[in-house]
Formats: sequence, structure tokens, C-alpha cells
Amino acid sequence: MMRTLFPRSGAKYEQSRFGREMSDFCLWLQQTGYSNDNIRGHLRRLFTVLRRTRKLAAGATRSTSVLHHVFGPYCTTVSLSQDFRGTEHAYCRFLRAQNRLREEARLERIESSLLLRYRRYLQEVRGFSSTTVGYHGQTVSDFIQEVRRAVPRLRKLTGDHVERYLARKSKSNTRQSMQHVIAHLRAFLRYSIARGLVRDGLDVIDTPRTYRDELPPRAMPWTLVKRLLRSVDRSSKAGWRDYMILHLMAYYGLRASEIAALRIDAIDWDSKTCRVEQRKTQSDLILPLSDRTLALLRQYLRQGRPESLLPQLFVRARRPTGVLRHYGVCDVFYTRAARSGLPLDQYSSYSLRHSFAMRLLQRGVGVKAIGDLLGHRSLEATCVYLRLDMSALRSVALPVPKASRRSLHA
Repeated sequence: MMRTLFPRSGAKYEQSRFGREMSDFCLWLQQTGYSNDNIRGHLRRLFTVLRRTRKLAAGATRSTSVLHHVFGPYCTTVSLSQDFRGTEHAYCRFLRAQNRLREEARLERIESSLLLRYRRYLQEVRGFSSTTVGYHGQTVSDFIQEVRRAVPRLRKLTGDHVERYLARKSKSNTRQSMQHVIAHLRAFLRYSIARGLVRDGLDVIDTPRTYRDELPPRAMPWTLVKRLLRSVDRSSKAGWRDYMILHLMAYYGLRASEIAALRIDAIDWDSKTCRVEQRKTQSDLILPLSDRTLALLRQYLRQGRPESLLPQLFVRARRPTGVLRHYGVCDVFYTRAARSGLPLDQYSSYSLRHSFAMRLLQRGVGVKAIGDLLGHRSLEATCVYLRLDMSALRSVALPVPKASRRSLHA
């Protein structure tokens, strides 16, 4: 498997002192459902970390704190942090499956008491969804793991500890991402202050200033979207699956998580609708399907979908057939974008959702209707998708009035 993924450098991986571990990790990634592109990236990054540190012996049990520490020097930018922390997370899952991951008892005690109670508070009192609670929990867990090296008890936590943590996070996060980190941390500190666990005043944290429409539009031009769809070769089952995924994202604005959760029985062929389970808002959305989309879906089910008893509409193309996760849906976009040869480096799978919204706006659909189709609860959320359209702005510009000579001499 290693030689197949890396025809030139596979021998280097296998012959290293971590050769057995790299091969086992590669096999686990494949069985878990990662694509070949993701597997290559994880293996490259893990090998980079393993060979440059002496703290990790081959085949030994790993510690979560040590792994977090040795991966840290490679998280110098936003993109590198996302890549290397993703590899760290996948590697921890692999070690946990092999019973080789050692969680610090001290951190386990904190999580079993304070962190678990805080998660329950967010879900039962604040009414947050499980996904939102998970994001808050990740930030708080990372914060506790960071500050516990300096203070044995949260009661001794000071503003300097909070500032140092935020300074470290700001090196690998944008200002928009830091707003979420600070919001999560502020909510946790207020919860702790109300229960006398930390000192008063620690929740006073300045939030990075961001401005609406300061970022460029994320929507792909519709001509580029159509060229991307035409570039997908539908002669194979994987090609059919990838084409239908991109089609639904471009023409119906579905999120990657919604694509992954789609079931065959969610399609009502008689009423020409599809029931979409929105994980983000915890609600169902009924979308009308065009005749062309229904015809493509029928053809996909006959020719493109592998034989499987799974209820999901889209499954993995490789054997053994399994559920396609949301990160697999995102990987479909990156793989097809790379193969198309089109200038799509600055776009992501979410750009198709933005393109869908902008296309509706250009066709004269109201913002409220666009928000309903996107499954938004507020118009403000929809407006984020509709960044400034310069061509549309020029079309509504009024002519500059000319001043008369009499008014000039007055």
C-alpha cells in the first residue's frame, strides 16, 4: 500500500524506524474511509513529525500531551495548523483504536468533573446543539490542557495565562476564527466565575474587530461551476457519485454534512421533493427537485451507486463499501477541482453554496426566499453569502447631476 501511494518515496517510509507504524497507520486510514489524497497528506505530515523528534519511540504508547507538544512547532500558519492538527487528531484516533494512547489522569479528572458538567450546562441550560457543544468543548479542553502546565488549580488562573493562550492561538487562526475562540473561552470563564472556580474579571476579553464584506466574495463564477461539472468523467461509479454530489451542492446549495446525511428514502419521486436533514440548525428542509435532477438521480442509482444495503444516498466507491463522511464530500470537490485543470485553488466546496445563493440573487430572487432555501434562520446569515456584486452595483448607479452656470456664479 505504501509503495502504491508513494512510488518514489514509499521505500523510505517502510525502511525507517517507524516503518511498521506508518504501514499500520496507512491501513487504518484506508479502512476508516479516508481518500488516497488525505492518506498521503497524513502520512507525509506524520513522518515529518516522527523523524524529527526523539520523544516518540517506535511502537511505544503515546501521550496526548506529548503529541500535542511535538506537533506544535509545525502549526506556524493557519493552513499548516489545520493540516498538522488534523493529522494529530487522526493519529490519536489510530492509537486509541490500538489501545496505545495514554490520556493524562489529571486531565481526565478535570474533564470528568468540570468539563463534562459544562457540556451538560451548555446543552440543557443554554439549549445548544450537540455540534455547538462539541466546538465549545474542544476550545475549553485545549485551554485547560494549555494552562494546567502553568497552574495546578484554576483558582490560580490569571489574566496573563489567558492572554498567553490567546496569543498562541492567534498565530494559527484568522481574526474571524479568533472571534469564535474568544466567545467560547469567555462563556466558559463566565460559567466558572459564577461558580467561584476562577477569579472575577477574567471574562473581560477584547474581541478582534472584523468588518462585514471585508473579505472577497467566496462564490465561484457560474461559468466556472458549469465547467467543473462538465469536467467530471461519469464513466465510473466514483465519477457518477462525484458528479451528483457537486450537482446537488451547486444547484441546491447543500452543505457537505447534508450531502453525507442524505438517504435514498428522503427522495419523494411522486411529489418531486427531497427532505434534507440540516445538522447545523437541527431541522428538516423540503427542497423541490427539477425533472433534470430527478433523471440524473435515477441514472445514478442505476449505474453509479455501488450495491449496498446502507440507506445513505452516497457511499464510498472503494471496497469495503461504507458511509461517506462529510470530510469525504469536501475531498470530492478538491479532487475533482485538481483534475479539472481549472483555476480553483482559492475555492472550497462551500464556494458552491455561495455560488448557488449569488445565482438566485442575480435572477431576482428575494433575500428571504434565498435564506429559506439555504435553511437560514435569520436574514443576517443570508447576507453573508451575498457579498458585494460590482457589476450589479454599476447597473443601478444614478447619473451625476450637472450644475447650471447660474448656480455656479451664485
